[in-house]
Amino acid sequence: MNYWLFKTEPAEYSILDLKHEKNSTGRWDGIRNYQARNFIRDKIQIGDQVFIYHSQCKPVGIAGTARVVSEAYPDPAQYDPESHYYDPKSTQETPRWFSVDIQFQTAFKQIYPLATIKNQTALADMVLVKQGRLSIQPVSRQEWQFIVNQNL
Repeated sequence: MNYWLFKTEPAEYSILDLKHEKNSTGRWDGIRNYQARNFIRDKIQIGDQVFIYHSQCKPVGIAGTARVVSEAYPDPAQYDPESHYYDPKSTQETPRWFSVDIQFQTAFKQIYPLATIKNQTALADMVLVKQGRLSIQPVSRQEWQFIVNQNL
């Protein structure tokens, strides 16, 4: 099992939006960064654990957890000319962008803020601290356990 952090803007799609989906399951789509796409396509697997990170809000930070419940599949938005995520270079034969389905697990009682994460020695090597702009990023097992234990 792997651990991940998925970023979202809560005004667009929050952890509570995920919770309120049918079966608390939603498609994680709209990823348009090649490194994040490669994680989805090549590394993320059913059963992997995910932190849902709220960005572009106050406070920014980890809002809770989810679990991956599907294999990667072509992001349908890339084929829809009406979508903000439309990509005219993508074809059914050679899709460029991928999605996975995730299922809500827990919402933290309060956001675990980025400022707190940056001040934790145990999290000093976290990708979020070193390469903060990446929308999907790996999390180590030790980082996962530390953060979950802080938010029980």
